[in-house]
Amino acid sequence: MKAEQTTIPRYLKIAVDLSARIVSGELAEGERLKGRSVLSTEYNVSPETIRRAMSILSDKKVVHIVLGSGVVISSKESAIRFLKNFRDDETAEKLRNKLSESIEKRNAIDADIDATFQQIISLYKFKRSDLITPVEVTLPPNSHVIGRSIGELEVWHNTGATIIGVIQDKKIVISPGPYYEFTQNDRILIVGDENVVKRFHSFISSIS
Repeated sequence: MKAEQTTIPRYLKIAVDLSARIVSGELAEGERLKGRSVLSTEYNVSPETIRRAMSILSDKKVVHIVLGSGVVISSKESAIRFLKNFRDDETAEKLRNKLSESIEKRNAIDADIDATFQQIISLYKFKRSDLITPVEVTLPPNSHVIGRSIGELEVWHNTGATIIGVIQDKKIVISPGPYYEFTQNDRILIVGDENVVKRFHSFISSIS
């Protein structure tokens, strides 16, 4: 699912554009803006949209509305502040959207890993008549096995555990051979009885 994108309302875009024109000097302090109907034609929007844009600029002290005289530009400094706040808000919104997308991607990866894990378990149970369920064991920090291979450590000889898979950050290694070297935060899938699992935990818990 794609992260929801925020659409900036037309009246806010017009308020930003007019502020930018004030900051650039195209429109000067004290100058009276064109009438609502003229601006609605210029921006190709309804007069109500222009009214809402003027209301925002009035609230931000960029312009002031004079009954009978229209809208007069009040402050270039206020226009600068309004633009800065708008850009800060826009950047924050983009970062929120990016974070949302990253979380969705991470969740999708986690779901894929879990699904593959279940497939490994199902496949192993199908092939084995004893129906032993694999156990997932996470390598502790600074374990002496990190950076060393399964063959070098003689895992089966020392623990009796059979390693059927290793879950890494973003992938799964199925049936790793004797040359597989353990890495930080590996999640190891082993099969064996309760005593085997205990021996394996004890074996990997030794500090390097």
